[in-house]
Amino acid sequence: MSDLPRKAVARTAKLAALPLGFAGRTALGLGKRIGGRPAEMIAAELQQRTAEQLFATLGQLKGGAMKLGQALSVFESALPEQVAGPYRAALTKLQEAAPPMPVKSVHAALAERLGADWRDLFQEFDDKPAAAASIGQVHRAVWHDGRRVAVKVQYPGAGEALLSDLTQLGRFARLLGPLIPGMDLKPLIAELRDRVAEELDYGLEASAQIAHAEEFAGDADVTVPAVVHHSDQVLVTEWLEGVPLSEVITDGTQEQRDRAGQLLARFLFSGTARTGLLHADPHPGNFRLVTGDHPDGPPEKWRLGVLDFGTVDRLPQGLPAEIGTALRLTLDGDAEAVHELLRDEGFVKPEIELDPEAVLDYLLPIIEPAQVEEFTFTRDWMRSQATRIADPRSPAYQLARQLNLPPAYLLIHRVTTSTIGVLCQLGATVRMRDEMEAWVPGFADDSPAEDCGQGTPA
Repeated sequence: MSDLPRKAVARTAKLAALPLGFAGRTALGLGKRIGGRPAEMIAAELQQRTAEQLFATLGQLKGGAMKLGQALSVFESALPEQVAGPYRAALTKLQEAAPPMPVKSVHAALAERLGADWRDLFQEFDDKPAAAASIGQVHRAVWHDGRRVAVKVQYPGAGEALLSDLTQLGRFARLLGPLIPGMDLKPLIAELRDRVAEELDYGLEASAQIAHAEEFAGDADVTVPAVVHHSDQVLVTEWLEGVPLSEVITDGTQEQRDRAGQLLARFLFSGTARTGLLHADPHPGNFRLVTGDHPDGPPEKWRLGVLDFGTVDRLPQGLPAEIGTALRLTLDGDAEAVHELLRDEGFVKPEIELDPEAVLDYLLPIIEPAQVEEFTFTRDWMRSQATRIADPRSPAYQLARQLNLPPAYLLIHRVTTSTIGVLCQLGATVRMRDEMEAWVPGFADDSPAEDCGQGTPA
């Protein structure tokens, strides 16, 4: 494999070929139907080929293209089963791997960022990457003091590639829209583009990871690798051994899935309350189940290992108390109060008139997991929500088109829905209400959660 493609013309040509390929396969399918082949067989074949082209292209390009692929991967559970099947394997590949950067490029980047004598910092350095992501790849190594470490090296030209990809992807976002029912990809792509500068700065990532590692040091449920060394494009952290969450999704027992799901929900809410930072890249490739001395169980002893703090939302006061208050009022059935709060926060624009009861009917199915003591997240439930909002004949569709998502809530919304997507992939039974009562300001009562840095719910 050559270096990360940096020429805008070459990258644009690859991306521009995607919608052309979709259109060509649709025409081919029509021809086959005229020739007498069953529609279902043709549809499955087209979906398989589309999946192969889409995610092969995104993975090869890395950059913004792969970043979009990873963001989409957590919404796989929203797809109808007959469509999801061909996509699932391709999506999983994106969560854990991508074509590697040449060894000479890795060494050149390390020499530039750590100095010509960079090898003196390590007792050992494995040239073969252990993992690859959208803007960098990770190598196993042994630090000079004997610690096993992960060395993340940024791809040369990653910034230019990210911006080029996301600009081009934004131009045909509507063509990709049918991949995820009920989801407008344009705001997602715009938000990913806005985060480019932060994600490229490994110094910012290091500071966010340090904050989490210090807060969760010794925690019974969550562990974050310590930062060992960093520059602007190289990040060295302690190595985290564990079972990738994607493997639990594929092969885990129900007990393991439930434990993983509970920990994921706990980290979603407690992480922000305890650090003032929201981990904003919750695809399965960024999580490990750390089994420690209990590799074969019991799962209740396992911890959630969290990686990749390149994208965070800075929320010094934790999640906005208005979120918890709105959820509590919705569960209480107070339609007028919910409508007023949503209007005050900008979810309902001043010129829009909505029926408060209709708003309540729209919200209640979405927050079903918080209505009960424990809730089993399933792909069927996720699909039902996506279908309800995506069907133009549905009242939910009509109402959703009139709601507004204020910029301050955009990343919170994406992280929450992405995490729910992962929970549905796990098929986990989770005590979601417990976590929200413990960590979400305003949910249990009118006051913000107190003692956010202490302990976790039993």
